[in-house]
Amino acid sequence: MYALVDANNFFCSCERVFDSRLDGKPVIVLSNNDGCAIARSNEAKALGIKMGANFFEIENLVRQHNVQVFSTNFVLYADMSLRIKGLLSHFSPSVEDYSIDEAFLDFHGFECVNLREHCLKLAYTVRQGTGIPVSVGVAPTKTLAKVANKFAKKYKAYQSVCMIDTDEKRIKALKKTEIGDVWGIGRRYAKRLIAMGVNTAYDFTQLPRDWVRKHMTVMGERTWSELHGTPCITMETEPRDKQSIMVSRSFGQMIEDLPTISEAVANYAFMCAAKVRKQRCCAKSVLVFVDTNPFREDLPQYSQHIIMNLPVASDSTMEITDYALDGLRKIYRQGYKYKKAGVMLMDIYRKSEVQANLFDTVDREKHRRLMTVLDTTNDRYGRNTLKLAVMGDGKKWKIKQERLSPCYTTRYEDFPKTV
Repeated sequence: MYALVDANNFFCSCERVFDSRLDGKPVIVLSNNDGCAIARSNEAKALGIKMGANFFEIENLVRQHNVQVFSTNFVLYADMSLRIKGLLSHFSPSVEDYSIDEAFLDFHGFECVNLREHCLKLAYTVRQGTGIPVSVGVAPTKTLAKVANKFAKKYKAYQSVCMIDTDEKRIKALKKTEIGDVWGIGRRYAKRLIAMGVNTAYDFTQLPRDWVRKHMTVMGERTWSELHGTPCITMETEPRDKQSIMVSRSFGQMIEDLPTISEAVANYAFMCAAKVRKQRCCAKSVLVFVDTNPFREDLPQYSQHIIMNLPVASDSTMEITDYALDGLRKIYRQGYKYKKAGVMLMDIYRKSEVQANLFDTVDREKHRRLMTVLDTTNDRYGRNTLKLAVMGDGKKWKIKQERLSPCYTTRYEDFPKTV
């Protein structure tokens, strides 16, 4: 059996943990630059606030119902996620970190354990330990566990734990699950299946297996088998190395001058380099891009990118930043108001697979020691404690976060204080 543990309205729940005044009130969390709603409490959903709704479109509704609005605080959410995953490891030796608010648990070998009681204790422990409510779906496959989780979240009678442990329960659950809600069925396939009269997950399981494989490839067949109760998707307890790493942001305001955009690109390259080192890899190519605002049709439009190839695959912040800034200078054009830029590392290799260059002039041992000091210091004292001078202070290009809550768990001055 597998379990999917999903934190309920995770971003909103994180905000409520440290401010009890938010309990029972509608809460929403906005995307980067405070653009649109990406998380909603149940109270906010009841008001009709849709996922992805532009904030300017719901601003009157927010004022009318005193909706509490927050900017995205990824530092807080990431730390709370780590705390939850740490507690989950006490309930299964095999935990897959699926997303910031979801995790799969493998319960194979738990035949002598009352899984419902086990999962009820899990939900209670997470709530007591972090303040975050979670829902648990348990089933013979990961896809069915996803289905069960939706019922655990939707119906209070399940007390946060729904189990699909018989064929009768499986069929009943599939008949109540819309085809578009099935994990592994994308929007394009869902639209095609509905046009064929396949409206529920159960309808999908009644299609011939050969037809599914022919028209939906092996991935569709895998989902079909999983819905029949045959496990096809294994646990991935070790994160896979990313084949590309990208950091991009929309600016808080449109920018014209190269020095300011250079600060932003330097920051993005800095973050990319830290990520590639974390997975013990190096990158051979650096892609840089800039975009104007496509929604401002009254302004001249420009969008360009360039790929810079390094002579030797590297994980050095200094080297990667140098190539990123060199690429930016090549594609930058005066006379445009830029809204977004980004850096992507490509051609990523494990360090042990990096091929040296006979004519390499970089002192790589010196860079390695510097990066060790950089990462150790920033891990201990906080991001950007040590940084490159070219990264600046970010005042002109930093994303808009006018409603940002404190970093209650990771910044000393933001720790909750008792009176």
